[in-house]
Amino acid sequence: MRELSIIIPSRNEIFLARTIQDILEKIESDTEVIAILDGAWSNPPVPDDDRVTLIYHNESVGQRAATNEGVRLSRSKFVMKVDAHCAFEKGFDRKMLEAFKETGDNVTMVPVMKNLHAFDWICPDAKPRVHWSGGDEPHRRYQSPSGPCKDCGKPTTRDVIWFPKRSPNSTSYRFDSTLHFQYFGDYAKRPEAQTLLSESMSLQGSCFMCTREKYLELNICDETWGSWGNQGTEVACKTWLSGGRVLCNKNTWYAHMFRTQGGDFGFPYPQSGKAVERARDQSRGAFLDGTWEKAIHPLSWLIEKFAPVPDWDVIPDKARVLHKGPSKGIIYYTDNELEERIAKPCRDALIKISKDKNISIVTSAIRRRLTFGAKNVYFPSLKRCYETMFKQILGALENSTASIIFFTEQDVLYHPSHFDFTPPEKNTFYYNQNIWYLRYSDGHCLHYDVNQLSGLCGYREDLIIHFKERIEYIEKNGFPRSEMGFEPMTHNRIDWKNKFKLGTWKSELPNIDIRHGDNPTGNRWTKDEFRNQSLLINWIEGEEIPGWGKGLDLVKLLS
Repeated sequence: MRELSIIIPSRNEIFLARTIQDILEKIESDTEVIAILDGAWSNPPVPDDDRVTLIYHNESVGQRAATNEGVRLSRSKFVMKVDAHCAFEKGFDRKMLEAFKETGDNVTMVPVMKNLHAFDWICPDAKPRVHWSGGDEPHRRYQSPSGPCKDCGKPTTRDVIWFPKRSPNSTSYRFDSTLHFQYFGDYAKRPEAQTLLSESMSLQGSCFMCTREKYLELNICDETWGSWGNQGTEVACKTWLSGGRVLCNKNTWYAHMFRTQGGDFGFPYPQSGKAVERARDQSRGAFLDGTWEKAIHPLSWLIEKFAPVPDWDVIPDKARVLHKGPSKGIIYYTDNELEERIAKPCRDALIKISKDKNISIVTSAIRRRLTFGAKNVYFPSLKRCYETMFKQILGALENSTASIIFFTEQDVLYHPSHFDFTPPEKNTFYYNQNIWYLRYSDGHCLHYDVNQLSGLCGYREDLIIHFKERIEYIEKNGFPRSEMGFEPMTHNRIDWKNKFKLGTWKSELPNIDIRHGDNPTGNRWTKDEFRNQSLLINWIEGEEIPGWGKGLDLVKLLS
């Protein structure tokens, strides 16, 4: 077991080998490197060294997922995530480990950050670089896209400089009111920031270090937030709000190469504004809305700790609220084909419950995008089918930030008491069996204890695991309805790799499943239509639903 594992996620990074070489030359403790080659082999090759482990993926898994894989493979007490274009001070690992002996383990720590002058483009007439100001010199062009010499037009080659600039030396960071990364130079000048181990409100995601145990406990790089983006805010908030501290160790430094000029010197991962905004939305949901379940402080506590903070003159009331217990969320998936006379009353009732109980909704739709959710996922190319429904569910789950998820559908009237339930155990899928069927044609009402997808509730992480496996199975084998069914863990005919338990509950008052003739599942109204009579527990027929009134009155409401 080593002391420190340095984790480097890499995708088409031309300086990965140089970064690893630099690390091997500078480390002084029992330190290893775990590099994840995310979709491409390193060119040039990584140095052959028994302190280096390479993990290769034929297809990219994304920066967060690659980093997490490296952490899981590590057996060291400490892990340090590093970008694949960084240089380091001699003994940086030893100095970081020594600092943790002083601070304790409930810390995320960063070295001082310098800017790395990595390379120039030069032609045969260029003179050796005599200083590192970063500016252009005759026949030498500073760190930019490739191309001919701007002075004489001759072909250029890359001249690797690999030198830390003398300034800036960044030690303090923050985020603005949109939770976007910012430097915090004003704080660095304050008296309380003059210590060798100084606090920082946030951090820059190119290098940070913590214990492996704390990294995994806090899920410090949540893959549902996307491949990359907003990582510094995520890591810092999870550290601070869970009771830890973010510190800058001024006893040592690293130098990071910034991709400022694009071209063939751009980001190795696809650069999508929507993807970055998705990560920022996740941050806002988790920290600004207070849905992150491991928080012991609200976001306002962190802002007030570092006040005054630019952009935070007024702290939103919601940032002051600390939700106790796991956060709850709703996913609403629809094919947008149900008549509005039925869909709208059901939708309006759900929106009111969401507002009254402060439970956010994520919608997932085909045919047209919805607009009433906190997030609205849209699949324009998918057609109505069972596999599409499962993909819609997965898309909504991945875009929610809540810990506990309630499934909701377009043709169900939900009672507010349904959302009072909290699953007592993880690794279990729970179904609300207090469901009544309403026959839209004549208002007839029917109940028996049944497990329905529209009444499913469980922990989001477990649900994501299952629906990923479910979709993978269908893509390989088709949808065997009699073997798989719609409701996870209610059929035992498929040997799932990831197994979960089945649980049930009954809300105080029932939900109403409106049977209108175009439901995905069939309509059965008499006992003799069921092959397995033992399933018909608590069979009740009538013209009225408890807590709701007469079926005919409900039909009129929906007409």
